[in-house]
Amino acid sequence: MAQMDLRPDAQGKVRDLYDLGDKLLVVATDRISAFDYILDDEIPYKGQVLTRLSCYWLDVLSDIVPNHLISADVADLPEQFKPYASYLDGRFMLVKKAKMYPIECIVRGYLAGSALKEYQAQGTVCGKKAPAGLVNASKLPTPVFTPSTKAEVGDHDENIDFDRCAQLIGEDAATTIRDLTLKIYTTASDHARERGIIIADTKFEFGVIDGQTVLADEVLTPDSSRFWGADTYEPGKEQPSFDKQFVRNWLNENWDRTGRPPRLPQEIIDATSAKYIQAYERITGRPFADR
Repeated sequence: MAQMDLRPDAQGKVRDLYDLGDKLLVVATDRISAFDYILDDEIPYKGQVLTRLSCYWLDVLSDIVPNHLISADVADLPEQFKPYASYLDGRFMLVKKAKMYPIECIVRGYLAGSALKEYQAQGTVCGKKAPAGLVNASKLPTPVFTPSTKAEVGDHDENIDFDRCAQLIGEDAATTIRDLTLKIYTTASDHARERGIIIADTKFEFGVIDGQTVLADEVLTPDSSRFWGADTYEPGKEQPSFDKQFVRNWLNENWDRTGRPPRLPQEIIDATSAKYIQAYERITGRPFADR
């Protein structure tokens, strides 16, 4: 896939950021990360799925929380990026700069991943007592806010509780982003469930623009969320997923966590790409063009 010659001002695990003064151009690449590593293989069409799905959710959620999006239309690309319009189409967002909170706002509606491991070991979720008798993929009585710190690329995020979150950013800000996280999750979960997708857990990021808390970065994508099919949901076992958990599962079976992760087989790359596209099509009800 063609890339741009312009060097980004900053890079995340998946995104390239270009500083435009009071704005940013955020470009979603086809890179994929797992277990805090950027894998050597890319997933075709992944960047377009992340961007288009984020834009879809920002629109759906706009009555709940403002966001940083200015445009995702190639007609609004700054002049220096127009030669790359064909590459950027569907994979960029022009956004307002925000002062970002250093918190990953994770919310869990179902027992999976690290929350499942904690529950099995201690009977708690994010340090709080959970009901007895829960199993893999059980729906939690109410969604739980389980924040973490935002690590630099190559480092590991640290799970924290609300009190630690409040120490880092202030109690008022922590309360605001916790309440927004839970409200957005509940709204999005109901929306997705009507379309046959269970959002088991997800993460949001918030910032401040002109004194107002805004939703920023990617929103409810297969990279930031655990998506399950409602038609195949069955508590007590690992659920088939429409997200990068599919890649994590393969790595768990084929990598001992020493050294760098192995290269992905082509069939895993192709299947992951198909799952990302399927998640987009189910949630939005739109065909994924430009396949």
